[in-house]
Amino acid sequence: MIEVDSLAVSYGTAKVLHDVNLRVDDGQIVALIGNNGAGKTTLLRALSGILGVQGGHVVAGTVRGEGLDLSRSKADKIVRHGIVQVPEGRRIFAQLTVQENLMAGALSVRSRSRVAASLRRVRELFPILVDRSGQTAGLLSGGEQQMLAIGRALMSEPKVLLMDEPSLGLAPLIAQQIMETITQVNADGTSVLLVEQNTRLALSVAHHAYVLNGGTVAAEGPAAELIDSDMLLELTLGKTAAHGSAVLAMTGEGHDV
Repeated sequence: MIEVDSLAVSYGTAKVLHDVNLRVDDGQIVALIGNNGAGKTTLLRALSGILGVQGGHVVAGTVRGEGLDLSRSKADKIVRHGIVQVPEGRRIFAQLTVQENLMAGALSVRSRSRVAASLRRVRELFPILVDRSGQTAGLLSGGEQQMLAIGRALMSEPKVLLMDEPSLGLAPLIAQQIMETITQVNADGTSVLLVEQNTRLALSVAHHAYVLNGGTVAAEGPAAELIDSDMLLELTLGKTAAHGSAVLAMTGEGHDV
């Protein structure tokens, strides 16, 4: 479970997030959508313990996950508690083999039997990685690299998976396959917080969704209701979320801008 309460984040004197409230319950896929610069990646950094590395700091509010105060915890401890991020742009270890990348994801797991079980799970989800096991990861296609990035994260036995733009740069068919995999990972018991540039694709797999606009939550609600809203149309067109109040009225949920 992830709970974000009245979170405010700044980089130096520039405040990026303002009074953000968000929740990811066990077993959910939650989509976090919004225009570029809305603060989506900053929120993921606050959850994964790398905000300080990027020069940011929590000004107010709390961020908790799996019983841990995430704003006061280091990234490695957060991973050990089961909250793992798949970063934007994959960021695999390009010079290592596919197998070495996967095993790097299991460094926080001490049980050999659990590592072996995770490896079997990853290979079932991504059979192509079996064929590419000994290949240098940097030579994989973009879609294969995304599969590897997800597989590496799964090797650490996450309870919550934080996914930052998993379809970025991928062909539509491959992006759809990635979303189907996310759905399967969730069905297997892993909660997912999904930041995704393709809002309609994200909402098609999510249970619940939050819309960030100007660093705050402009609206939230069931993904199935948001998918046909005026706000989604404006996000798709790259405009501001002017109809947040309409969405809130429709869903009966959310936080004021």
